Amino acid sequence: MATTTKSSTPRPSDTKPRLSEVARHLVIPKGIVSTGWPAVETRCSEFGDTFDEWQRGLGQLVLAKRADGTYASTIEGVVLSIPRQVAKTFIVGRIVFALCTLFPGLKVLWTAHRTRTATNTFKALQGFAKRKAVAKYVASVRVANGEQEITFTNGSVIMFGAREQGFGRGFDEVDIEVFDEAQILTERALEDMVAATNQTRHPHGALLFYMGTPPRPIDPGEAFAAKRSTALAGELVDGLYVETSAAPNVGRKGGPSLDDHDEWGVANPSFPNRTPLQSMLRLRKNLPSNDAWRREALGVWDVRGQVEPPAIDPDDWDALRGTTPPDGRVAYGMKFSPDGHYMALAVARRPDDGPVFVEVLDSGLVSVGLAQVTTWLAERARSCDAIVIDGKGYAGTLTERLIAEGVPARKITAPSWPNIVTANTALVELVRDGGLAHSGQEGLQLSVAGAAREERGRTGWGFRPNAPDVDVTPVEAVALAISGLKTSKGSGRGAQSNRASGGRVGSVM
Repeated sequence: MATTTKSSTPRPSDTKPRLSEVARHLVIPKGIVSTGWPAVETRCSEFGDTFDEWQRGLGQLVLAKRADGTYASTIEGVVLSIPRQVAKTFIVGRIVFALCTLFPGLKVLWTAHRTRTATNTFKALQGFAKRKAVAKYVASVRVANGEQEITFTNGSVIMFGAREQGFGRGFDEVDIEVFDEAQILTERALEDMVAATNQTRHPHGALLFYMGTPPRPIDPGEAFAAKRSTALAGELVDGLYVETSAAPNVGRKGGPSLDDHDEWGVANPSFPNRTPLQSMLRLRKNLPSNDAWRREALGVWDVRGQVEPPAIDPDDWDALRGTTPPDGRVAYGMKFSPDGHYMALAVARRPDDGPVFVEVLDSGLVSVGLAQVTTWLAERARSCDAIVIDGKGYAGTLTERLIAEGVPARKITAPSWPNIVTANTALVELVRDGGLAHSGQEGLQLSVAGAAREERGRTGWGFRPNAPDVDVTPVEAVALAISGLKTSKGSGRGAQSNRASGGRVGSVM
């Protein structure tokens, strides 16, 4: 039977704990009779590397064998849910390098979702390959034409690439595959790549490594999450699952603080001896939110499939349906998604009497409609209170285009983070107090229902998707539009201009 052990007690930093003591969840494949670790550790010692006790235990299990000599994890793979700064790349990289020197002709694919991650890993292992004790095993290092690979004198090779660029398709006779950033790993990518190991020539069978941090709600992390679920359900018998993480309720009501250094040590067995305090503090400062810190630095999983409650109650929202007012001030809100793929344009109207009326004029892919939106907004800019634009990448581009079209710079607002927090809060309060109306657009309804509240440290909160298929840019654009309305009421030319145009961008995006 596979074995699961759990740990929730802070670990003294001056001990040399075993893997079973640092792992919150450890699921071991059945039928182990031996391991290939001693030869790998000896080769790594020749390279100049030593390992902590928990790392030695991990190596023994990764290379564990059954009676027939095949790796015990060759079928379901090695799954590592381990936070940042714990040296996943170090231990897996050393194992792979050693195996490449021990087994001639070994073919390895090392993939990450992002090009930057794949390149950084390649550079790190490229530096390792230059060590005097390692270099004698290395024939060449190729970096030309985007083809990054390390070739060994015995014919083994490690090839690096990003899945977002299609790397990994079309290979065959692959012996080891490393799926870095496994929290962003689609079923399509698995179908494309795992089949490449069907004709492995390695005498102990192929090895598949899945290593990553808990996925965000917007990540395609179903494959990684499914492997975790299988392991925790006791159904993983032909694979290895290792998870190090802080207490599940860390940062939650009744739980330990996100800044509890004991919890940092529980999540990260390399802290503070190998991962210094400064590194953790730097990561704490640079991750965008408490939720990101909980997942990426402390390894805590959200409950997959559990939908976080929306910041705005959908029933409260639905009760505010109304009709477009005939007069009033007008402001526009333009929101670009963080990845730069999507945008939403909304309008807010403050009539002489009655609630603020909001509507999404259009939403969709940035590539489809930025030029048309520029023209549409430029035609209406002088008769509106403001055009509020937010979103990395395209906000500056749209602003420049509008100014080039003759829109006065004073009409365009680039909100600061405190301004955005204020806008989001104002939207929530308007809904709660009944000071808002809308036409019941389906897309906006879905955006509101799927927009959870994400606390971002002490600096405020923003909207975040509570499911992978949710687009929150429409509700964010509405909040921006409301923030652009002048405080005073009164009929403005904006009402006439929007009635004349029908108030819709049309099929721009």
